[in-house]
Amino acid sequence: MTIKTILVDDEKLATQGLQIRLAEFEDIEVIDTCSNGREAIRKIKTLKPDLVFLDIQMPGFDGFSVVQGIMEIEPPLFIFVTAYADHAVRAFEAEAIDYLVKPVEPDRLADALERVRNRLTEKRGAEEIEKLKNVLSEVAPAAMADLENSDEPAASSRYEKLINVKDRGQIFRVDVDTIERIDAAGDYMCIYTADNSLILRETMKDLEKRLDPRNFQRVHRSTIVNLGQVREVKPHTNGECFLVLGSGAQVKVSRSYRDVVARFVH
Repeated sequence: MTIKTILVDDEKLATQGLQIRLAEFEDIEVIDTCSNGREAIRKIKTLKPDLVFLDIQMPGFDGFSVVQGIMEIEPPLFIFVTAYADHAVRAFEAEAIDYLVKPVEPDRLADALERVRNRLTEKRGAEEIEKLKNVLSEVAPAAMADLENSDEPAASSRYEKLINVKDRGQIFRVDVDTIERIDAAGDYMCIYTADNSLILRETMKDLEKRLDPRNFQRVHRSTIVNLGQVREVKPHTNGECFLVLGSGAQVKVSRSYRDVVARFVH
């Protein structure tokens, strides 16, 4: 994930210093710099960055005026950078990700960027789910109505929250929400979580009955996917597509299961 970034500061040396520090982070791409608020508003609207480092005290439009000036578009994430600590409350009222005091300390910068990554992951994850929903609904438009009419509170209590898995002489209690996907191999199921893989002796048919179908759906003859773990959809040939999961694993959705997935993506 590349984070497109704009730096806004009327002090040239401060901008150069921040650029040097940001060069240490491979996922940060500084796409432009600005020396005043009016220029910043124009470039934010044009370039649509993911992140803006924004000085507060500048001639003319200050940092808070820049935030107000781009409210008609979807705003980027902001990190305020200033020589004065007394603007912190207003900065967080403006929903800044963080507030850094000059000279910027490397550890504080790293912490702020980690917050940015987490926020963008959440945002992009939600966007990709929506894209998945749109792509799959094109081939099964009527199925999406079932999602709107589903009775989720009543149904959720029928399905298991924890699954006991005896594997390698130990019993693991697996929170079903942490399951990313399940692959079948005969009467054995390979359950994948973010940090583990476990073997369960059970048929695919029986395991499906234990899992909430709004969250877990078979997308291939031998694969069940946790739809909450889907981060991206990649259309493929012949009406098939690939789901990219949180771990980066890619799972093919065969044509015969497109309607099923479209019905339950949320």
